[in-house]
Amino acid sequence: MAADRVGATLIIVMGVAGPGKTTIGRLLADALDADYAEGDAYHSVENVAKMESGTPLDDADRAPWLAGMVADIDRWLASGQRTVLACSALKQRYRDVLIGDRRDVVLVHLTGPESLIRDRLAARKSHYMPAGLLASQLAALEAPDDALTIDIGPTPNVISTGILDRLRQDRNSKTDL
Repeated sequence: MAADRVGATLIIVMGVAGPGKTTIGRLLADALDADYAEGDAYHSVENVAKMESGTPLDDADRAPWLAGMVADIDRWLASGQRTVLACSALKQRYRDVLIGDRRDVVLVHLTGPESLIRDRLAARKSHYMPAGLLASQLAALEAPDDALTIDIGPTPNVISTGILDRLRQDRNSKTDL
């Protein structure tokens, strides 16, 4: 992970479906004058149809999804293109593929009470992920111990400002050593 977290080239906003990865990711990208990438866009038509039908994806389904994001991550990092990527990254092995030994990457984990996430999923319009898949995502989630963990209770603007403040604090504490 990057020593200069707020200056990281890549910020991955992760978590189960429904905590606001897209909203928070876009706010962070705007605040940092960074590009934004949506992990959902990397899913195949077959994966989207599978999820729409209420069937959880397995590791084999996720392999091409991860490979597509990794190709872009390597391109972004090689070019120094600052990017915020929103994706579930539920399992440690997925995060190992996405991050690996890459430098200048910060992981932000959005989390909150299941009831709040379920309510947000139920209120979403025009998204393929049904609220019924939340239980399988929570079961698959391996909470990271190397991420900035953020509670989703406050408003999106408060959350994104809080993330930026925490990244700056971390950066300042590391440079003051």
